[in-house]
Amino acid sequence: MCTSIISNRNKTIVGWNLDILDMEYRVRKDELGVFIEINDEAQGWLPLFGANSRGEFVGMPTCHPFDERSNPIADEPNVLMLDIELLLQKNTFEDIKRIAEEGKISSMPGVTFMSTLSDREGNYLHIIPGQGYKYYEKPKYKVVTNFSPFKMDTEKHPWMGWDRYQTATKMLEKADDDFDMKDCFEVLKAVSQEVCPTVVSMVLDVAEMKVYWCENRQWNDISETELV
Repeated sequence: MCTSIISNRNKTIVGWNLDILDMEYRVRKDELGVFIEINDEAQGWLPLFGANSRGEFVGMPTCHPFDERSNPIADEPNVLMLDIELLLQKNTFEDIKRIAEEGKISSMPGVTFMSTLSDREGNYLHIIPGQGYKYYEKPKYKVVTNFSPFKMDTEKHPWMGWDRYQTATKMLEKADDDFDMKDCFEVLKAVSQEVCPTVVSMVLDVAEMKVYWCENRQWNDISETELV
């Protein structure tokens, strides 16, 4: 499922809950950043989420309900590859924004994966394959769960996360200008899941260039590392 948030107040703070079921994952850090990787049977460990050493962050919530317009039909760019290329610094945030502006981006057959991307300046890019994109220049805050911003709650689905969206939005609306890493974890805790469990909660403090994360909702056991 997943929840993605960004707050631009005194600091740019980015937060991400990875909610998955029956998938093998790991958190890995190297000189390029801190990545949440998923083990794919065919391709091995894929870095799909996380922060890189340029201060860019990648989240990828699933969009419900599935929209067949996201299916690949030609050689258009694929959202998973764009996310990986940004994380591994093979493309820039501006490169991805230009690609989104120029034409269709596809997802995987039968699944509409979205991208929630941010850069070091706090700009925010939301790509919905087959539907388009939303770009926000340093918004005060944004929340993305598992529904399309073009459709909002017009198409109901048990996994759309409308309740999580409302909860996170209300908390960010009321947040102080000194909203920081600890406050972000409070939001992520409030929208964490158990049925489709939250396996990693990650926060990027762009001003400090530090990444913080915990696994399996262990909110008192937070790891941290500095991005070089």
